[in-house]
Amino acid sequence: MPMVDMQKKHAGQYQLNMFIPDLHSFTTPIDHGKLYEQTLKNLKVFVAAGLDINQPDTYIYRQSYISAHSELTWIFDCFAYFGELSRMTEFKDKSSRQENISVGLFNYPVLMAADILLYGAKWVPVGEDQRQHVEFARELANRLNNRFKNLFVIPEDNAKQTEFAGRSEPVRVRSLRNPDKKMSKSVEDPAGTIMLSDNPDEAAKKVMSATTDSLGSVNYDWEKQPGITNLLQVLALLSNKSQNEINSQWQAKSSYTELKSAVADVVKAFLSDLQAKLSQVDEQALTDKLETDEAAMSKVANATLLKVQQAVGLRPAI
Repeated sequence: MPMVDMQKKHAGQYQLNMFIPDLHSFTTPIDHGKLYEQTLKNLKVFVAAGLDINQPDTYIYRQSYISAHSELTWIFDCFAYFGELSRMTEFKDKSSRQENISVGLFNYPVLMAADILLYGAKWVPVGEDQRQHVEFARELANRLNNRFKNLFVIPEDNAKQTEFAGRSEPVRVRSLRNPDKKMSKSVEDPAGTIMLSDNPDEAAKKVMSATTDSLGSVNYDWEKQPGITNLLQVLALLSNKSQNEINSQWQAKSSYTELKSAVADVVKAFLSDLQAKLSQVDEQALTDKLETDEAAMSKVANATLLKVQQAVGLRPAI
């Protein structure tokens, strides 16, 4: 898991803010009766995957438990432009699949900007689908800095973000059945999506049924062979090997079945191990950590919010 790898790589060098975006989670339809339970389950998954919650520079918190996220979002709304938000690729993609489009879906990048800028984050490692939102946060921060004098730390640009994450390109796992689309739990694509709760054997079957092509040669090429390239990416991610190493191992081989079997095996092993560790997570220790870190992060976020409120005239300047 990339965030776990980054925690290990940068322990003692950087503060890691690991938050659960529970407010973001219902910009598309969900079962609200399961939201709170799912929030805690997501944190347990990170712990099971290796996140060390006892690492002193790591903070975990829930977005909705720190009200400054929502309050700063409204202020940002008044400085964000309709045109720039309507051009967001994720909004256009998701709204094209919904009959009733919520303002929350449209507004998602503004809340994400608040998530980032409240804490002076310089490094924001995200997937390919969120890179445009990081650029928007940079633009919004610059806009307010120019008007009100240096309110925010400007996150680095996406090229430097990718370099910081130790990758030559951002990760975006694609659907197993439709490799031109990303793998997503928010899309009705059960055969193309591997859930962390999937039975390992059933997940392996999904891999074996993955869409490939008729070229008969394994190559890492997102344009010509997206299905094969997606399988090579998954294999690298779950084998803890570099993409170049995996590509060299499989380059120009002709058996797609052999590649699928290799990917199915690592997916099955990964899920079996993760699910076993998930059952062993200490929920009380996790809850205690949440409460402690939410109190600490509230102080940081509220200090930033107050500075912005003073700048825009909502609070008296000191």
